[in-house]
Amino acid sequence: MMGTLYTVHFWIFSALAIGAALAMVTRRNPVAAALWLVNVMFAIAALYVMFGAHFLGAAQVLVYAGAIMVVFVFVVMLLNLGEGDKSEERSMKVALGASMLSGVLAAELLYVIRAQPLADGALRDVPADALAPIADSLFTENLVAFEVTSVLLLVAVIGAVVLAKRGRVAGEVRS
Repeated sequence: MMGTLYTVHFWIFSALAIGAALAMVTRRNPVAAALWLVNVMFAIAALYVMFGAHFLGAAQVLVYAGAIMVVFVFVVMLLNLGEGDKSEERSMKVALGASMLSGVLAAELLYVIRAQPLADGALRDVPADALAPIADSLFTENLVAFEVTSVLLLVAVIGAVVLAKRGRVAGEVRS
């Protein structure tokens, strides 16, 4: 029974991720594309959780579907790229609905995982310091890359603000 549920959920989340990715790259409206990308991120997080990579699933939701997508949407809104195309309004509603469906399916998956009786050895005991190697690697060996990424995101946001102001000033001069 448990194997069948995992197989069904695997195919649902895989199809959802592929379909949302295809919808994302075919949208003209960047806000709709960003919503479809959030849906892809939720589906991938659910797949991570299915395969036992709970930390990666949580990081996928918190970092990519949360923080990075907020920056993307902020820049899109700042540049007013989502204005003027009323034909994409339906697509945005569908994308929002698909993201909600993905969240509901992920919650249902977690319920199924927790409700099923576990076979012997199904879960390994996780030591209390299981995240220590990840933290050590992130904040020692890869600290420069971690900080460079944050600086690049900051530069991208500042660049978007400068471009948006330059476009508005140039538009006001022409008018």
